[in-house]
Amino acid sequence: MTLSNSASPLTIVYPEARNLSKKLISKDGTIAIRIAKDRFAGPVSHHLGRPLVSTSANISGMPTAPTFGMISPEVISKVDYVVKHFREKTHAMKPSTVIRLEDDGRFTVLRP
Repeated sequence: MTLSNSASPLTIVYPEARNLSKKLISKDGTIAIRIAKDRFAGPVSHHLGRPLVSTSANISGMPTAPTFGMISPEVISKVDYVVKHFREKTHAMKPSTVIRLEDDGRFTVLRP
């Protein structure tokens, strides 16, 4: 399978995460890193000189909100700050393609 849709963000799940905060590492020892071309997050990350750490804007087990207007007020009330970026978007944005790298270099598509 070829992953050629460059417009879609890509999340790569890496096995055996190490040298990271234990809060970032999944129970199975993996770390998921999202690679996205974004006009907000990219420059912020570049300015800080390090990657950004984030979660999806949803409560664990609940569906991800496809637009800002569909984010649960409960989620918004629990964060310190919400950026103004993408609030005006009313069409659902495609979630990232998720692949899992295997120890032998192969990968499995978890979400196309």
